[in-house]
Amino acid sequence: MKRKIYDKLLSWKNTDSNRTALLIDGARRVGKSYIAEEFAKKEYRSYILIDFYRAPREVKDLFDNYLNDLDTLFLYLSAIYDTRLYEKESLIIFDEVQFYPRARAAIKYLVADGRYSYIETGSLMSIRENVNDIMIPSEERHLTLPPMDFEEFLWAMGNDTLMDFIRMRFTEKQPMGQVMHRKAMDYFRQYLIVGGMPQAVQEFAATRNFDNVDQIKRDILALYRADISKHAKGYERKAESIFDELPGQLQKHEKKFTLSSLGRSARLREYESAFLWLEDAMITNTCWNSTQPTIGLKLNRDHATMKLYMADTGLLISHSFDENGLVSNEIYKKLLLGKLEVNEGMLFENIVAQMLTASGHKLYFYSNPSRNDKEQRMEIDFLIAKSKITNRHNISPIEVKSGKRYTLSSINKFRKQFHEQVDVGYVLHTSDYRSEDGIEYLPVYMTPLL
Repeated sequence: MKRKIYDKLLSWKNTDSNRTALLIDGARRVGKSYIAEEFAKKEYRSYILIDFYRAPREVKDLFDNYLNDLDTLFLYLSAIYDTRLYEKESLIIFDEVQFYPRARAAIKYLVADGRYSYIETGSLMSIRENVNDIMIPSEERHLTLPPMDFEEFLWAMGNDTLMDFIRMRFTEKQPMGQVMHRKAMDYFRQYLIVGGMPQAVQEFAATRNFDNVDQIKRDILALYRADISKHAKGYERKAESIFDELPGQLQKHEKKFTLSSLGRSARLREYESAFLWLEDAMITNTCWNSTQPTIGLKLNRDHATMKLYMADTGLLISHSFDENGLVSNEIYKKLLLGKLEVNEGMLFENIVAQMLTASGHKLYFYSNPSRNDKEQRMEIDFLIAKSKITNRHNISPIEVKSGKRYTLSSINKFRKQFHEQVDVGYVLHTSDYRSEDGIEYLPVYMTPLL
């Protein structure tokens, strides 16, 4: 399946592959190995893929015994994998390199040698046990592969033109029109349900069978649980508790993560490592409260107040509904028709977080729970900064609305209070585009264009 990261791989090959190795990081089952091998097949004369999860001891020992004799190292690799290597025309892939950090450390010398190009793939790359006792090479360029975004999903469904039309209407600030809007929302609701994990998308593209897709997503969730138990050493129970509590936290009206849900006496300092582990594993996306909507949202981050989203909304649905069995067709039918009233808000907010993250945004929101002044009391779902900074009006508030009827009290109070800092306000909803009183109302599928 077509992925946008391919163009970045091609740019690296043409400009920097003689000076750096490329590390593709991402959550489990997000398609790292697939895209690396597809790239190797299409862009190189030959390639070797070393899967360090399955590689025999004799392959791993090569990096200990022959790092000072690269001629012999390459001779053995070529023989073991029955592949001829060509100088400047071959790629060596270190797949799942986190299982053998010594190979990652060897990148420094392999890149300096200059004969071949190198791509590494892995998950949990910043987890302590995966970098212990090695010097992380400075010759490494890091790319993150998120779940498939909405446009990649459309490509997988065989539609190569709809996102171009959406992009054009967004640029022109014009409505999509009834027919095209309905078509885009139909695809978007399918994306909401299936999510962006490539195996689930591939199954849906082939069969349109939600039961099959749901089983794949549950297999991935089981894999995540196993990873937590195996790798979140010292705080695996805390990480499991947070993981299990995610759907319950997101279905609340105010979606700030409440530590008391984990235990009456729970404190952030006790759970901080578990939160960070889940984020490093790219299982979750953390959204921080920024207390001042000014340039440098990170500088005003409240470390004690956050929202936690699942990195993939398709997984969130399977995690949220009918935990012990498949999600019922009735729930999927209601999601497709926009009639799942109880939980739809959390799903829309989660997928907006997912799409903003895929577009390169760090996630921030604004919350003031003032009990004394109702004009100060407000919560804005997301804040984003303009790409080109000016003296004023740099921050845009974003509100996510899943239903047809909604109020705008928070965004209106926010724009009034912070009028010097606020640029355009956005409401992401299920209806077509319109602009009114300084607010742009965007169909939610336009989120990636912000």
